[in-house]
Amino acid sequence: MLLPLPTPAEMMNWDRVTISSIGIPGATLMESASRESITALLAEFGSVEGQDIICFAGSGNNGGDGFAMARALIDLGANVTVYHTRPKKQYRGETRSNLLWAQKLDVPLIHLANVDLNTLPQPDIIIDALLGTGFDGQLHEDYLELVRTMNRLGERAFVFSVDIPSGLNGLTGTPQPEAVVADVTATFEAAKLGLIMPEAETYTGILHICPIGIPLKVQNDHPASHNLITGAIMDTLPPQTPDMHKNSSGHVLVVGAAPGMTGAAHLAAMSAFRSGAGLVTAACPEGLADSIKADTPEIMTLIMGSGNEWNEEMVNPLLKALTTYDAVVVGPGIGRSSHTQEFLKAFIPQCSIPLVLDADGLFALANYPELLNALPEQTVLTPHPGEMARILKTDIRSIQSDRLGTAKAFTAISEATLVLKGAGTIVTNPDMTCHSPFSEPNLAVGGSGDILAGMIGTLLGRALSPMHAACLGVFWHGLAGHALREDFPKRGNMASDIINMLPKVVTS
Repeated sequence: MLLPLPTPAEMMNWDRVTISSIGIPGATLMESASRESITALLAEFGSVEGQDIICFAGSGNNGGDGFAMARALIDLGANVTVYHTRPKKQYRGETRSNLLWAQKLDVPLIHLANVDLNTLPQPDIIIDALLGTGFDGQLHEDYLELVRTMNRLGERAFVFSVDIPSGLNGLTGTPQPEAVVADVTATFEAAKLGLIMPEAETYTGILHICPIGIPLKVQNDHPASHNLITGAIMDTLPPQTPDMHKNSSGHVLVVGAAPGMTGAAHLAAMSAFRSGAGLVTAACPEGLADSIKADTPEIMTLIMGSGNEWNEEMVNPLLKALTTYDAVVVGPGIGRSSHTQEFLKAFIPQCSIPLVLDADGLFALANYPELLNALPEQTVLTPHPGEMARILKTDIRSIQSDRLGTAKAFTAISEATLVLKGAGTIVTNPDMTCHSPFSEPNLAVGGSGDILAGMIGTLLGRALSPMHAACLGVFWHGLAGHALREDFPKRGNMASDIINMLPKVVTS
């Protein structure tokens, strides 16, 4: 259901504990890494017999993996030359051992200080073993030149990066300021956090996660702080039973709509149905009821006074009615009038059932920051970057440039579960952080967020925890967006297409 996504520091700790506490030699891990890398290379490229291969080996463990790979590639009939960044005598530990073994086996080893990079021959394959996930900061000029050389030669060669493309930040997935553009990346034991970031895909190419022998006990005793949501989470959908009925499938209440924005509440209600709710009711002022239903008799209504405006007088009747429902979605299209905002300010902290706060409900949260400390325990917030910027009193650029930092900052001020929407949606609470594997352009359409809110509302109403409901809803939503690529390869789908796709992808 969740795959660990260690940060570079956490991965280095796994290595350290495995070697120092368990006693598995570093050389054993390095040999496993090189053999798994060869397997990945052969799987994607095919036979290397007779192929000209250049390996760029750095001074750390990444370079050691490169030296070890060179030995194996020679035995497979390839013509391998290793260009190393330091004089041989400066290499240490397992990396030095692998250099010396390669030397004894007559692998050509050339110190880059003696090479004009512009005269390098064009290879068939490039092995990028220059910098590992421990790299941080900006590339020094000499390494930047090497990265550019690999990318130049890589235009006519197959590029294979060991652990991570050199120059890519293992935490954020961004180039510093440039990175190797690989066809394949073999990373070890677990994908490092930066490798699954949307920005990293341009550089990683096909990603292979290769086991190298880090014991599961080490991973469990030192858990990663981030996790990747996988398809296995779909197996945790509440099961169907022969005796189930509408009242056992969850009753979702949608509190939303304002003049001209009733479609948002309608979409949230319809997505609640399509994700399995037995009953869905829309709470709204009387004048908006027919528009929310939009000729959909399945959507029931809870009339909250006459006219078409929300006000504080509706708070107590709505609170009393909550015992009828299993979860409530607050905010889709509800508007930003002063009366509506006062209604939300009074209602939100008193909500007694699982709550999804979306859209203009989040606008109220930004207007009344004291609500952050008064959110009910089972609350899920679903902001897009603009809404998140408003809540944290910053700008969208700051949010998007540091989405991980944004998520962490929020957990420091609220116990609620946060769904920070966007490419690679982040789901977090003070205890854990999970990442969606999806970056789907087909979801970038008006109403998509209302649909996600309705889905999470349904899952909360089926007694899933806020974190579980949010992760499952985010993955399911992404899965539907991915499936829409087939019928809408250049986009063009509407939000209603996302809703109708939800039941179809459950069994795919």
